[in-house]
Amino acid sequence: MISASKAKRDAKRAEKGTKENRKDRKNGKKEESAADTLAKLQLQEDKHGISDRVTTGVLDSLVTSRDIKISAVTLTFHGKVLIQDSTLELNYGRRYGLLGSNGCGKSTFLKALAAREYPIPEAIDIYLLNEPAAPSEFSALDYVVREAEAELKRLEDKVEQILEEEGPESITLIDLYERIDEMDPATFESRASLILVGLGFNKKTILKKTKDMSGGWKMRVALAKALFVKPTLLLLDDPTAHLDLEACVWLEEYLKRFDRILILVSHSEDFLNGVCSEIIDMRMQKITTYGGNYDTYVKTRGELETNQMKQYTKQQEEIAHIKKFIASAGTYANLVKQAKSRQKILDKMEADGLIQKVVPDKVFSFRFPEVEKLPPPVLSFDDVSFAYSGIKEDYLYEGLNFGVDMDSRIALVGPNGVGKSTLLKLMTGELNATDGRVSRHSHLKIGLYSQHSADQLDLTKNSLDFVRDKFPHISQDYQYWRGQLGRYGLTGEGQTSAMATLSEGQRSRVVFALLAIEAPNMLLLDEPTNGLDIPTIDSLADAINDFQGGVVVVSHDFRLLDKIAKDIFVCENRTATRWDGSILKYKAKLAKNIVI
Repeated sequence: MISASKAKRDAKRAEKGTKENRKDRKNGKKEESAADTLAKLQLQEDKHGISDRVTTGVLDSLVTSRDIKISAVTLTFHGKVLIQDSTLELNYGRRYGLLGSNGCGKSTFLKALAAREYPIPEAIDIYLLNEPAAPSEFSALDYVVREAEAELKRLEDKVEQILEEEGPESITLIDLYERIDEMDPATFESRASLILVGLGFNKKTILKKTKDMSGGWKMRVALAKALFVKPTLLLLDDPTAHLDLEACVWLEEYLKRFDRILILVSHSEDFLNGVCSEIIDMRMQKITTYGGNYDTYVKTRGELETNQMKQYTKQQEEIAHIKKFIASAGTYANLVKQAKSRQKILDKMEADGLIQKVVPDKVFSFRFPEVEKLPPPVLSFDDVSFAYSGIKEDYLYEGLNFGVDMDSRIALVGPNGVGKSTLLKLMTGELNATDGRVSRHSHLKIGLYSQHSADQLDLTKNSLDFVRDKFPHISQDYQYWRGQLGRYGLTGEGQTSAMATLSEGQRSRVVFALLAIEAPNMLLLDEPTNGLDIPTIDSLADAINDFQGGVVVVSHDFRLLDKIAKDIFVCENRTATRWDGSILKYKAKLAKNIVI
């Protein structure tokens, strides 16, 4: 027999459990809703799943042409005008580098092109690389081959459709037959293997299922698929972001032979120089095309702006002279007549459009705070061996002796998978040595910039609220935090927009601001240039050179490493060996071993 008090307690527990279940379901819905909101923001869609981009454009080229010319191009995103009244001209066989400051809309523009929000003829197939391969049971090799088989079937189905609708005389068939002949199914596996090996896969990892890969390796599979399928219009948004130096050199050599239409967003000057035959500059809400690679663009644009400033100065002097004459004409009849004549000249100049003053690119100077100087040894490895399993046969490093002091500027290079990021984690203490000892100065404060640092951001918040909430003890004043973010080039709308709508480079600036607030006396930077525009990378190089503490960098950006690295260590064969020579000599060595 159950007592009344026990029955009452059981009823209370049941009621409490029901309430908790309701609360859990409610929290689950909230989390689901937040995830949905974040996904839509990242896909640049509104709450109804409709694109947040607004575009216009008029197709001026023939529908059957391999070239694309679109006039009256505009692009608006979240009410912000990114492009207005421009002309986009893409010629078959050309490789275009798309330049612009962080947040100007390069990725948004590529997404609009890929979604055919501009009038691109259906005969032109488009592929945009901006997301990793889907997790699946297929290996990297099978994934690429299956995609190639699917593309071949699509082309064959298209041929049948055109034969039925337009007949065998259709000129569209010529290009399709050419594409089908080029694909050559008998060589699918060998050609796919060649691309995957070039991008860093080996005999073992090429057979790994995509569901078991990290995001970076899935991106490589997606890139391999894009290169293998070889669409008419290939759009690559920062394709080197997940590659090591060796794979970057291979990709540069591969893309310089791409014979269709390529639009490439890259923040590496040497990569743009090696690949591009044209540059599209996206600035001042316009897109302007320049012939030649990046260096040629810099020279041509500089010359044009110098001439523009000369003409602007001359015109302003002429305007000032006319205005001065008009003001001094007084009431004399003959002078009044001349003044009216000159006013007409002034009115005509304004009607024809005055020469505009050159607006230089905004350049933000990174500065890391001053730090306490520590006497050596600051960070040292003494006979360090490490394996994630703890087993000697699995050692990534064995008997490593290595040191970092306050004046160190060290670059770690080597293929992916050899343990460069692992070495940084051993330095921070996130990982402990299996054998040997890692010694750190008692006052050492390490600041780590990880290539996954942006994952620490709450992308549903704006950057201003995020940093204010993260460091409430420092200040609650929005103006203070505006200044902190502004130092790293995130200003205006960039501070008040949800971080999911910001470019990768803008989010990186938030992470750099957080790093500076923590005021470390040693910086460990793992791929710090991902998403940053070229002027910002230059500014980062200056900040690293001016920093009073030690710096260790892992990067695929040869130009950054050339500007900052005093010592280069090659990570391979279970150790880190000092490279005797410059980073450009190391690049030349890698280029010699390339097979395309």
